[in-house]
Order: sequence, then structure tokens, then C-alpha cells
Amino acid sequence: MTTGLIPGEQPPDPRPTGGLPHQRHDPDGPPAQHDENRSRSSVITARAAASFEPVGRSVASARSFVRDTLQGWGFADIVDDAVVLTSELVTNAVVHAGTSADVLCLRSDEGARIEVADRYPEREVPLQGTAVNMGSPDREGGRGLQLCAALAGRWGVEYTPTHKTVWFQLDLPARAVGTRAAGPALPAELLPLADGRVRVAVIQIDRTGHITAWNEDAEDLFGYPADQVTGKPLTDFAAWPHTPGTSTGIAEALRLSRWEGSYGIRDADGRVVPVYASHLRVRDTGGEPSTVCLLVRDHERAVLQTPLRVPASDGPSSTEGQSTDPFEVFIGSPAPDDLDGLLQRTVERARDMLDGDSAFLLLATDDETELEVRASTGLPSARQRFARVPVEAGPGRYGSARMPAVHDDLSAVPGAVPLLNGTGMRSVVTVPLKVEGRLTGSLGVAAEAPARYSNEEALRLQFAADRIALAVESARLGELERLRRGSLSFLVEASDLLAGTLDRDQTLALMAQMTVPTLATWCAVYTIADQSSEPDLSYVLHEDEELIDGIKSLLSKIPPPDPVPTPGARVWSAPGENAHQSALRSSMRSLGLSGGTGNQVTPGIGPTLATASAVGGETVVLPLVARNRVIGMLTLGKPADEHFRQEILELAEDLSRRAALALDNARLYSERTAISQSLQRSLLPPELPSIEGVEVEVIYRAAGEGNEVGGDFYDVFPIRDGAYGFAIGDVCGTGPNAAAVTGLARHALRLLAREGLSGPAVLERLNSAILDEGARSRFLTLLYGEMRPQEDGSAELKVVCAGHPLPLRLRQDGTVEPAAEPQPLLGVIDDLELYEETVTLDPGDVLLCVTDGVTERREGTRMLGDDGLADVLTTCTGLTAGAVAARIMRAVERFASDAPSDDMAILAMRVPGLQQD
Repeated sequence: MTTGLIPGEQPPDPRPTGGLPHQRHDPDGPPAQHDENRSRSSVITARAAASFEPVGRSVASARSFVRDTLQGWGFADIVDDAVVLTSELVTNAVVHAGTSADVLCLRSDEGARIEVADRYPEREVPLQGTAVNMGSPDREGGRGLQLCAALAGRWGVEYTPTHKTVWFQLDLPARAVGTRAAGPALPAELLPLADGRVRVAVIQIDRTGHITAWNEDAEDLFGYPADQVTGKPLTDFAAWPHTPGTSTGIAEALRLSRWEGSYGIRDADGRVVPVYASHLRVRDTGGEPSTVCLLVRDHERAVLQTPLRVPASDGPSSTEGQSTDPFEVFIGSPAPDDLDGLLQRTVERARDMLDGDSAFLLLATDDETELEVRASTGLPSARQRFARVPVEAGPGRYGSARMPAVHDDLSAVPGAVPLLNGTGMRSVVTVPLKVEGRLTGSLGVAAEAPARYSNEEALRLQFAADRIALAVESARLGELERLRRGSLSFLVEASDLLAGTLDRDQTLALMAQMTVPTLATWCAVYTIADQSSEPDLSYVLHEDEELIDGIKSLLSKIPPPDPVPTPGARVWSAPGENAHQSALRSSMRSLGLSGGTGNQVTPGIGPTLATASAVGGETVVLPLVARNRVIGMLTLGKPADEHFRQEILELAEDLSRRAALALDNARLYSERTAISQSLQRSLLPPELPSIEGVEVEVIYRAAGEGNEVGGDFYDVFPIRDGAYGFAIGDVCGTGPNAAAVTGLARHALRLLAREGLSGPAVLERLNSAILDEGARSRFLTLLYGEMRPQEDGSAELKVVCAGHPLPLRLRQDGTVEPAAEPQPLLGVIDDLELYEETVTLDPGDVLLCVTDGVTERREGTRMLGDDGLADVLTTCTGLTAGAVAARIMRAVERFASDAPSDDMAILAMRVPGLQQD
């Protein structure tokens, strides 16, 4: 296998073993032996190597490796041939032979040598003099050697027992010393047009994408002084002309060793200036990389543009009778892999072919009723991306996109080509792109001079359009398929996120965050409470957080869009128009044209202009319809001079339907939660009464998310002068039926106690009321008592404990004992024989009442129980009622790590000691 040499060494003998064909030269050229001697005497000045796994994607990776390497060496003239040959040879290795491939690039003064080696283990070494089978050109594989013979200056095959290496040498074209590219002398009228003074902006970008240098021509072209842009990312000013995710972006282009192409720069007035750029990646003496960007106005691209590689009309390809693909003649070889690159290459070649000032390409929608701008050159940015025009616009054939048309003077036929309105173009030729008789697009070339084109140019352009129509449609369908797969994934994720919350505010935030920046640059959500309410601006989001307040202020000052239930997106021009007028008024005030001084309003001009630029593009409104009612509107917007593509609007419409249902579900849930919480709060007393001589404290915890009240309840209320009733209970079960018994018990206790009935009588009547509920009845454990503070500082309690955990009494000496006897619970049998017990709380004593959620707190097989509660209570001597309740709750929570599964209520009453009087 051939191995690379370090700089200064001699390359190996390129002649292959076994007498295989290894060279190609013109009949009139120098002898082959002279070429070989020249190759052996050249010095290798650089080398690059890479290995690729035996998978399909390795072919594309190998192409990129060779392309980037040769472009970095400045060998642009041989890049295309090298990439084609490498692609075929690596395909043979990783696809057909099924082994990994090693690619080695060697640079010399004459050109580049590239070697591709595979590791097929069962290949036989050919015998001396054996003829080489070049394969059939119609086969899927095996064309690599044919291409080497056709394109390479020299080539060969080398074998070892374990490797096969195919190498080829591509020589640089001979030029005069110091000349890299040259073109013929041309008459003055054929030279490209440029302004009186050509300004070349020189911008330097550091490795993080931030601007470090900005020359005077950049200030003149874009209006920003150097100190205003230095340190900011170039992406803040660049308007990249493609759909995100489908092609190379500005950040990726800045990382390439060399890049050349078109994009836009937003100037200080918010307009996009189309530019042609040449990027070169360099490094300083310290090894720090940066990118130098040279930019000119797009119509002056000839200053920077690399001359197109013109296919040779003679040479071996012609002499051997090989035909040339008309598509490759027009587009160039290899053709761009992505749709955006293919369309941009198409309009540039069409413009150059007819010597026009601008060109554009539009693709038809599925129903062929509209054309969408997908690529243009030489036109303002507003005409560049995704603007839509109807297919039949204007009278006669001049307005038809289905037939070739030549317009000698557009000023005589206003509106014939809406895309060119206001651009200064006078003459234009347009031709359709058709596949199997179906309109798929339209290609046009325009010039500023009138009567520039004739039928002959229309035929030339139509011939080119016919050659590329099928490739464009195939690329468009491939892009559409990728977008649809991405859309399905996006909608699935959006549905999961929206289904994961029932909070209205969070749903609004999710709606906006899913659309920005994936679908739009900014978004606003309007909601409608009911049919009689006006739309309310509920949420605003922009990809730049600093612009949100300005957009919100603008939208709050203009009438909201009409809540039309018609599905689909409709254009809303009010934000852009009002923002433009507001910016104009601010600018006039800053100049002192409408009163006031400029110094007073200058601070507000920046945000106003920024807002106008942010909402100056296309704005669309989609209705949010749920359950046959418009509940809001989803507003999506683009910055100045940008439009939505049709696929994005269709995706936004699908999202709006899902978002509307999620928002309505959140509204219904919020309403029902508010009703439930209001009813739950009515089951508990609004506040505890102040009892002279007795401290009272309650802690209540309802189990379950969103519950304020469960099956447990408590109450403390005045009965008559000097007497107070208290109760703590637990209704069996949960849900509405349990809540109904809770409300019945609390209100019945207050009513019956104030009628002067004793404790047993009150509970017996409550028992009858519960049984009267029939199927809705629930049994109830209840501790009820009446308390009367005494003049000596004690308190007398009469208690009835109906099936409830017994109250505990804590004395000042730390002893704990039950304060009542157990009796039957309520809601089970008709005839109850209840009795009341009298308990006297001396000064310093505490009475603790709890529900079973406290005593039945579990951790595995352990349970707190009555004994555990009593142990905790013994540590509460001398504490206030509030401190006692807090310590009990803290002990219960710490007993187990899991969240409580049952409601808990703690009622603590304490008679203060004499020393506190």
C-alpha cells in the first residue's frame, strides 16, 4: 500500500504493479514517461488522511473530507473531479466490498494525489500482464476505474495480500506565473455593473462567532459604527436565506475553511442588504482561529465571485465520444445535495446565462393555485423567501405562469409579474417548470433595461428549465418528506407537553414556546372568556427577550384581530403598519419636526425601531377553536421582509387545533377547581373564636393534590355566654358524598347546640340526620364537647366520644391520660345511648384531640398509634397550644418519609398557668 511522505520527501513511484493501465494523456501531449518523472521529482508539501467505516454515510463523509482538504489547499479547480472520483472509489470499498476505506490526500506543486484503499481479505493478486476488467458503465458498481481513466491525469492500482489501493493524480491547470484564475478580455459593455465606488466590507469573526474587526466600508454599507457591533455575534445581523435545519447556516459557514455565497445583513434602519460574501478561515501566530469575511453588494458579486468552472469542449472526454448531461452543464457538477442549494445555484446560473440583473425561482403549491418564492438573486430581500403570488395574475399570457412569457416593458403591463413590483426591473422572461405536464414552478430572469429579451432567450431558458425540472421536483419532494417527518415528531411532542398540564397559564406559555423560534420569530396569544367578551392579550413571546415588552406595548394599543372561526391562517397587517407609523413618528420627533426636542425622545427611538423591525414581516392569525367555539387566537409573526412558507403554516394550523383543546381543557379544569375549592372551604369554619382563659390551636392537612378539605373536619364555636362548643370528626370515605356528610355534621352541630340540647342529644339527632341520607350516608366518628372557663382559672369540659380516637390530657407534671371513654360511632344504628363525661382542665393542662390520620401514620409495618402519640405529648409540658400542635404535626411528618395518605386534624386546647395571668 502506498504511504504518504512528510514534506520534503519524494513520493513513491506511481506506476502500478502488474502492468495495469495507469495513465491517460492527450495524443499531442508529452510522453507518459516524462509525466511520471515529473511526479517522482515533485515535493509533497502537505498530506491529510482519514479512515471511514463500512456504512453508507461514509461516502458522503469522504466527499466532505476531500472537498474541505482541497479547498483548504486552494485547489478549487480540481475539487469537483476529486470529489467525484473519491465518491466512486469509496462506494466500491464500503458498499460493494464491505470493508472500511482509508483515504490519503497528498499535495504537491503540480496538483494533488489521492489514494483510496480497502481491505477486502479474499481478493486475488492479479498476474503479470493480466488485462483489467473496467466493468460496464450500466452496472451499479465498478465505474471507479472508468472515471479515473476519464478524469485523472495519471492513475493506478496497487495490490498487497490484504489491501487494494486505487490512486489518481489531478494536476492544476497551467497558468502564467502569479495567476490563479484568468478570463478573456471583454468589451466594456459586457463587463459587470458596479457603483461608482465599490465598497468591500472587511469583517473579522473570532472562533465564537463574535465580530472583532469592522472596517470603514462596512460602516458605509450597513450604517453601524465599529464600536456598536464589535463583540456582538454576526448572527445578530445576518439574514440567512434558507429554512432552518435544511441547509448550511451562517454559524456552520463561519467554521468552514473557505466559503462563498449570498446572504443578507440587516442595516441600522432594519432593512436587509443583500450581500455576496467570501469567507476565509485563518489563524494568528498564537494558533487562535478566526474568519475573515469580505462582503460586497450582491449586484457587485463579480468583485469577489470565483470564476465558474467552464467544462472543456475538447480533450479526452470529447475524443472518446462521451456525452455530457445537459443538467450538469447548466447546474455544474456535482449538483448541490439540498433543495435550497440547488435552487440558488439555478437562479445564479440562469441570471448569468442570459446576462440579467436578477433572477428568481418559484415553486407551485400542491393545488397549483399559488407560487412561492424559494430562491432569488439581485432582488430585495422582501422578494427572496416564501412570498406567495397567485398563478394567474394579470390579463392575457403575460400574467400566466403556465407558458413561457417575454415582457419587454413591465411599466406598460403593471402587475404582470407581481414579484418585480417596485424593484426597478423593466424586462423579464419567465418559463414554467413542468413534470409530466403538471406545473411545478416558474423560473424568471429580469433586467433593468427594457426590451432586453426575445423569444430566443425564452427558448434557451425553457430548455434549461426542462433539464432541471425533474431534479428540482425530486429534491422538493425529498425536502417535503423530511419536513413532514419532522412535523409529525413536532406534533407528537407538542401533544405530550400540552396533555401534561391543566394549568391555564402554563398552557399559554407552552403554546408560545413551541412556536418560537421553531415556527415563527414572535408569537402572541389572545384568549376569549365568553362569547360576549373581547379578545384579551394573554401572552407574548419573542426569540429576543428584550423585544417582548415593545411588542406587548404595541399589540395592547391596536384592536385585536377579529375572532373568525374559519380554519386556516389569515394575514393580519395591523401590527406591521402600526409599528411602522410609530417608528416614523418617533423619528420625526427626534428631528424636531413635530414639537419637542430630540434629546427628550432619543432614548425611545431605538426600541421603537427595533419593534418595527421585529414585527415588520408577515403576520398571520390562526383561530383557536374548541367545542365549536372560538376561545382565542394564535398570532405568529416574522421580522421585516420575511414570509412564512406554506408547510410551516399548515403545521401551525395543526398545532393550533391541539393547543385550543388543551387551553379549553385547562379553562374547564380551572373553573371546576375553583368551584370545588370554594365548596371545600365552606366545610371548615372561617376562623376560630377568641376564648378568654383558654388557648385554642388547630392544624389541618387534607390528603391528595388540590384538596383543601377531606373527610376530616373540626369546629370551635360559641354556644351562649360563657360556653363554647368544639368538635373534631372523621367521615368514612372520600369524594362528594363524604363532603356532604361533613357539611351536614358541622352545620347540624352548631344549630342543635345553640338550641340548648345536651351533648348526647345533639349527637343522637345528628345520627338520625345522617341515616336519613339513605344511600349517601356515611358513618362518622365524632368527638364533641362543651367548654366553660371557670373563675379559678380552670376550664370545665363535657365530652362525648362517639367512635373517635380518645382525647389525651397532658398535666403539668408530664403525665398523659385519656380524657374520655369510647362510645358507638354515628351513622350505623338508629338507637344510640350516649352519655357525656366531665373533664376539668387545671391551669397548665392541655387537651389534645386528633383524627385517625395522626395515630395511623405508618412507615412500613410500624404505626405511630395511641402510645406513640402519648409519648410525643409527654414532651410538650409547658408549651403553648400552638407549640403543642406544631410539635405533634412535626413528629407525625417525620415518622414516615412518604406523603400522608389520610387527612389529619389536630385540635389542642390549653389552660394557661396561674403565673401567666
